[in-house]
Amino acid sequence: MCMFDLGIAWNWEYDAEFVRLLRTACRIQGLSVVEITPSNLDEMFPLLVDGRVSMKVFLDRASDTDSRFLPLVRWAHTHTAYPLNPYEHACRTWDKTTMHPTLMSAGLATPLTIILPPYQEEPSLPPLDLSLLGASFTIKPAHGGGGEGVVTEATSVDQVMAARQEYPTDKYLLQAHIVPIALGSRPAWFRVLYCAGKVYPCWWDTRTHVYHRVTLGEECRYHLSPLHEIAGSIALLFCLDLFSTEVALTAEGLFVIVDYVNDQIDLRLQSVAFDGVPDEIVWSIAERLATLVAVYAPPVAALEGRYH
Repeated sequence: MCMFDLGIAWNWEYDAEFVRLLRTACRIQGLSVVEITPSNLDEMFPLLVDGRVSMKVFLDRASDTDSRFLPLVRWAHTHTAYPLNPYEHACRTWDKTTMHPTLMSAGLATPLTIILPPYQEEPSLPPLDLSLLGASFTIKPAHGGGGEGVVTEATSVDQVMAARQEYPTDKYLLQAHIVPIALGSRPAWFRVLYCAGKVYPCWWDTRTHVYHRVTLGEECRYHLSPLHEIAGSIALLFCLDLFSTEVALTAEGLFVIVDYVNDQIDLRLQSVAFDGVPDEIVWSIAERLATLVAVYAPPVAALEGRYH
């Protein structure tokens, strides 16, 4: 049998640089890596099922957009020592309407929210008191990301009804706008990345989506340690190794989670894409993941090369 320390399933062309860095970090620690992509999935999966190839740790960055990888994810659940961001835990973060009460019960601040049933189940709603949400509010489907289906600056029930019919089988959230305070020259809006116990807070521009890493000096000056605590709490609540969250600091001094959890985070390098993650953070994430792999897969002679 050909045993690899880490198997990576990926299918997004822009993941290539991250995968390259992860391979390098693993190689430095003497760990072997196999990549499973759309081009070799049909070849690799039978070899795994037959036991001719195996892996100790598995990272899935493909099945969320390509269902052909789901049998591989299910195989990894029972045949690897450790699946990173296990599917059964990751899928708990895909429904914002179930995450919302979970976060609140843990004492984490979230926007004031009204949760609506799917249009298909309940086309007509009882009267809604939208005044609770302020002059304007955001309409979000419970599933999906990247702003798909989201209506910002909504003001009326008619907009709510129209939005619900766009994804009639999905639940919806109506959320009050969160206005961040200014810290220095920047709005206090943060995208916080987490990997294997380490937290990477970044300033995040909601218009340009450009990251700027929060410095240690800024953390101390602006008292931003709660960003670490929030990310750590989310990791414990949902048993995830790698994710991001968005947090805004309000004038009332509340750190409010405005975008709950993204478990498939965009790890394009900032040196390649202007709205990518700072290169040093991506490299640190690769190192952290390699170290985690080493915990579950003590280094053996490198076996990589044949199946990638």
